[in-house]
Amino acid sequence: MKRRFSKRYQAELLTYLKQGRGVRLQPARGMGEQALSAGMQTLDLAKLHEEILVTQVLPGRPAGKRAALIRQAGIFFTEAITPIEKTHRGPREAAVHLNQIVEMLSQRTVELAASNLELEQEIARRKAVEAALKKSEHHYSQLLEQSDRLQEQLRQLSRQILATQEEERRQISRELHDVIAQTLTGINVRLAALAKEAATNTKGLDRNIARTQRLVAKSVNIVHRFARELRPAVLDDLGLIPALHSFVKIFSKRTRIRVHLKVFAGVEQLDGSKRTILYRVAQEALTNVSRHAQASRVEISIQKLADSVDMKIKDNGKSFKVEHALNAKGRKRLGLLGMRERLQMVGGSFAVESTPGNGTTITAQIPLVKGGVKVSRTGGGGRKIR
Repeated sequence: MKRRFSKRYQAELLTYLKQGRGVRLQPARGMGEQALSAGMQTLDLAKLHEEILVTQVLPGRPAGKRAALIRQAGIFFTEAITPIEKTHRGPREAAVHLNQIVEMLSQRTVELAASNLELEQEIARRKAVEAALKKSEHHYSQLLEQSDRLQEQLRQLSRQILATQEEERRQISRELHDVIAQTLTGINVRLAALAKEAATNTKGLDRNIARTQRLVAKSVNIVHRFARELRPAVLDDLGLIPALHSFVKIFSKRTRIRVHLKVFAGVEQLDGSKRTILYRVAQEALTNVSRHAQASRVEISIQKLADSVDMKIKDNGKSFKVEHALNAKGRKRLGLLGMRERLQMVGGSFAVESTPGNGTTITAQIPLVKGGVKVSRTGGGGRKIR
């Protein structure tokens, strides 16, 4: 019964405070009569009134309004307590006792409310500090994990670069030994035979000279191929556009893959290192196409944007999962990472988008002025990661 009374008293008090001064106090007197019927004493009603003020009325209220609310609630309490006081005391004694209770209640309520507010503020402050510490700890933990991953990636990349360099040296050594050395040996043998034939018999001399010349031309072509792969002279002598046209022509003839090249002339205004990076990215991308994409056509476009040079290399071959390729071991991963690292050296950005049915698109951007680095990649299925 007292629990139901507490809820009714709270509802009536909150309604009175909400409506403001000038409201009839009949509900308050009715609550006092119900308290009297329930056998409640003055102290019981005072404790209930105080609890409602501290828990329901004062929390969150500004300091200037709390005192006014306490006084207004005191009017309601005075009216509610009157039936109990008149029953147990005479009119004069009841009035004196009632004023003492109201004064005591107001003072205690203010003190409790102030203490409660300070406690809530302290709890909120400590929770905020704790949350900030946890967030900072989590942030530094993520940075540490990221640093560990980057260090491990760097170690793997260094090992793969060394392995790739060793493999390239082995291939060049084998080519020099198996092709150039044998060809030069053949030239030497034919020259010796020609020397004998010239002294004794001139028949077939022209034919043997032509064969020897073809061997010399073959050796020269092989040496030129090595030179182009290591560093194309046309890139330094004539510029990026002629170098790309030359490489694309040889690539198409060798692989039977059609390549459409579109380049704006202003790209030659980039410094030599940036033009070299664009050439190497195109070279590596086409090499990956010939090895993995099973494509029949590639489109290369280099255009000027507002503050950067944008190169796109799009093929119509099969797609692949970029994340898997980046995490895998071997030449394919090294090619993608190598392109990315080259662009990052000049503050550029690198993106790979590979989706089923749409082939693969590599985007390389180099800022016209030095700027930040942004790397993005898109895996199979069209999911883009920034």
